[in-house]
Amino acid sequence: MFAELTGRYYRELHVYCYRMLGSVEAAEDHVQEVFLRAWRARDRFDGRSSVRTWLYRIATNTCLDTLRRGAPRLQPYPDHLLDEQPGPEAVAVDRETMSLAFLAMIQLLPPRQRAVVILRDVLSWSAGEAADLLGTTVRAANSALHRARTTMRQRWPDGRLAWAPVGEPDAAQRKLLARYIAAHEQADVEGLIELLREDIRLTIEPQVGEWTGRPAVARALREGMNLPGHWRMVPTAANGQLAAGAYVRAAGQTAFRPFGIAVLSVEAKALTAIDMFEDPKLLTAFGLPTSL
Repeated sequence: MFAELTGRYYRELHVYCYRMLGSVEAAEDHVQEVFLRAWRARDRFDGRSSVRTWLYRIATNTCLDTLRRGAPRLQPYPDHLLDEQPGPEAVAVDRETMSLAFLAMIQLLPPRQRAVVILRDVLSWSAGEAADLLGTTVRAANSALHRARTTMRQRWPDGRLAWAPVGEPDAAQRKLLARYIAAHEQADVEGLIELLREDIRLTIEPQVGEWTGRPAVARALREGMNLPGHWRMVPTAANGQLAAGAYVRAAGQTAFRPFGIAVLSVEAKALTAIDMFEDPKLLTAFGLPTSL
C-alpha cells in the first residue's frame, strides 16, 4: 500500500531534489532518504494534505538540511531519466528549467529562496501551498520569491533568453556533435576550433578552469589536446542539451577508461558553451559503459 501511494512520485521528486541540489548523485541519495523518512513517519500522516505535498515537504526539508552544511558540486542530469516518469500522474518536466545555465543560476540563491523559486516559478504551486510546505507565512514566502526574482533579473536581465536551450536538438546540431566527437578522437584541434562561436565559453569542472571568447578557448584547446587515439566519445544527452561521454586511454594501455561528460550549448550551427565535468562515475549515471 505504501509503495502504491508514494512510488508514482519517485521521478518527479528526483528531479526536484536535483534542481535543489544541482547534483544527480545527491538527488538519488536524497530521494532514497525521502522515502525512508516517509516510511518511518507513515503512521503520523494524517491526510490533511495530499501524499504528494507530504513527500515534497519531506524532500524540501531534507535538501535544506544538506544545503545548510554546504552545497554539492554541480553535475549534469541524464536526459533518459526525464523519460522514465511512470504512470498518468507523472508531471511533465520543463526542460528549460533543467538547463545547466538555469541550474547554475539558482545555485547562487540562498536555499529557501531557491526552494520558493522552484515551487512557484517552476512547479507552479500557489503562494499558499509554497508557504505551507516551507512552514512560513504567505507574506514571507512572497518576500523570498521577490528577492530571488530581483537577484535573477540583476544577473540575467534577458531572463530565459539567457539560459534556456533554443529547442530540441535537430539534425544539424547532432551533426555538430558528431564533428565535435570526431575532432577529439582525431586530436584535430583546428577542426574543433572551427566549431566555436566568437563568444564561446569553456568550463572544466570541478574547478579546473573557465575560458571565455574564441581566442582564449582556442589557446586552452591547443595546450590541452592530446595525440590522436587518446580519446573516445559516445553521444548522449544531458539537461535537454547535446552531450558526450568522454573516455581516455593512458599511455601503454589498450582500454579507454571513463573520464567525464561534456555538455554542449549550440546556436546557429556553432558551439556557444562547452561544460566538461571530470567525473568517471557520471558515465554510470548516464547508462554508458565503464570502459571501451
